Amino acid sequence: MQHSPHLARLIEALRALPGVGPKTAQRMAFQLLQEGRPGARALAAALDAALLSVKRCQRCRMLTEEELCAICAAPLRDATLLCAVESPADVVAVESSGSYRGRYFVLMGHLSPLDGVGPEQLGSSELEAILAQGQVRELILATNSTVEGEATAHYLSELAARHGIRASRIAHGVPVGGELEYVDGGTLAHALAGRQSL
Repeated sequence: MQHSPHLARLIEALRALPGVGPKTAQRMAFQLLQEGRPGARALAAALDAALLSVKRCQRCRMLTEEELCAICAAPLRDATLLCAVESPADVVAVESSGSYRGRYFVLMGHLSPLDGVGPEQLGSSELEAILAQGQVRELILATNSTVEGEATAHYLSELAARHGIRASRIAHGVPVGGELEYVDGGTLAHALAGRQSL
């Protein structure tokens, strides 16, 4: 069945969301238009307002409505620690641990030459400017444990080395509360390679 032009555009727009395929997008569109019109209007207004007012922090590239995000503006954060992450969601994840008090640099992606994502798209010149200021003592690489994430971490470690800054990588391995029999081989390999003395 062919949808009307506006409905087809809505379905296609919803497919831009991560993990949303054609069937899910169609179900969402039908729900919004059938019974969820007040919610749809609120969603449209919130999205429009966010697009107008949310931008990137001038220092770390986190999403914010101010020139500096709340983390960069906080005077008690440790400016000698800088954690490089792939996305704003990663900042939220690290912050939820409650164990990190440094600052961040949000790459907004990872190196992926096939997709046309190189160092400049990740803000390497802005990161290098921060490292050149001399305040940062350690660059913590918290990129994902994927081929692209590892390549990005390697590139960033070389960037840090050029400025005489220590680069460290977050640990990978068995999750807290996890049972070995359910952990995949790649995760176990990382855990064994990164083992520590007790």
